[in-house]
Amino acid sequence: MNKTEFIKGIAEKADMTMKDATAAYDAFVDTVTEALKEGDKVALLGFVTIELRKKAARTGINPQTKEKINIPASKSPNFKVSKTYKGLFN
Repeated sequence: MNKTEFIKGIAEKADMTMKDATAAYDAFVDTVTEALKEGDKVALLGFVTIELRKKAARTGINPQTKEKINIPASKSPNFKVSKTYKGLFN
């Protein structure tokens, strides 16, 4: 399922126009992004928890040249699916 199919599904299930569903999708993504940038954790009960995880700086190896390289510290979103939601598939 791609973004367009997802938005179409939202529009159909919520009885919305594609334009309104697209606006709702964009608002959702923007709200989650802003919350993560502010350092907040986003917990959608029964579905998923999203938070930023810090990755420490480390030394890596370039596989082509075998030269050691420094990989800077970074942050990346981490998604943890709830047990309830996971249980729907098992």
